[in-house]
Amino acid sequence: MDLLSTIKGSLLEGFFPEGWDLKKIDRCCSNPPEDIIQRQKWWNDDFKPVSCETIEEFNIKMGHEIALEILNTYKQQRKLILILPVGPMGMYKWTVYFLKEWNITCRHVYGFNMDEWSDIEGNTLPASNPGAFQNAMESAFYGPLENLTIPENQRNFATKKSLPLYPEKISELKKKDAKIVLVFGIGRVFHIAFWEPHFAAEFKDVEEWKKQQYRIGAKLHPLTIEQNAITSFKSRTTLVPCFANTIGPGIFLMADRIIGGCDGSLGRGMMWQGMSLWVTLRYSPDIWVPSSFMPTLPGRLFFLKELAGPLIAECN
Repeated sequence: MDLLSTIKGSLLEGFFPEGWDLKKIDRCCSNPPEDIIQRQKWWNDDFKPVSCETIEEFNIKMGHEIALEILNTYKQQRKLILILPVGPMGMYKWTVYFLKEWNITCRHVYGFNMDEWSDIEGNTLPASNPGAFQNAMESAFYGPLENLTIPENQRNFATKKSLPLYPEKISELKKKDAKIVLVFGIGRVFHIAFWEPHFAAEFKDVEEWKKQQYRIGAKLHPLTIEQNAITSFKSRTTLVPCFANTIGPGIFLMADRIIGGCDGSLGRGMMWQGMSLWVTLRYSPDIWVPSSFMPTLPGRLFFLKELAGPLIAECN
């Protein structure tokens, strides 16, 4: 007896995105932990999942990976486009640490935050609000870099006014041979940024879906709201906005390299991201599962070892 055998007639009937194959999702999660890094035929040759024993190891390795991209493009005298998340966050202090140790300036770097909370019209929280992603980035990354930081006029946040300018800005930088590096986490519903799975219903095929560059006032799935209540709002669901501004696949699939992270462990054996990790790696590319496209791109996906499971019942 499980969700699949009891969903009919329940409040969850019709709740999940209509394009989800729940049986396939379950099969993805049924593999033994040691198989998590087993390569799949659709993975990019240069895509690699990296297991981390502890959250400290995760933060250091992911932070180092970001810092290396900044260092290498600095040495190459090449502009760098960093598409940045708020979640995960622990790696930023290590990116700052390495850049300060190496004394590497970020004047060649252009930061683009991938998303931001909003209302239905795309109006966002004030930058001073503790829940605002701009506030988080200034506190965790831009501010601590001090004199080595990314210039203010090269920092872009996903506001109603700024987000529609992303495609043109990125295009102009690409004409100057800028490298695009996507840093990301993976949502409970397998979103990248706040590009939700249910958006897929609006598009006739994968090619049309891939052209979507951004969305203002995107309607978030209830599971996304609850995930963020747990991870960012101290469990207080009533504080979480129901909409967000977000980049789409027309931007995040442009990445020359990706740096992903799954650190969704809650302690005492509890977690929220094990299923997200397995489905990302095993589902195969599908517009109803946005994160399933990530292994088709070159780069690394860092993850906490415990998220590999086994994903079985354990009463806590």
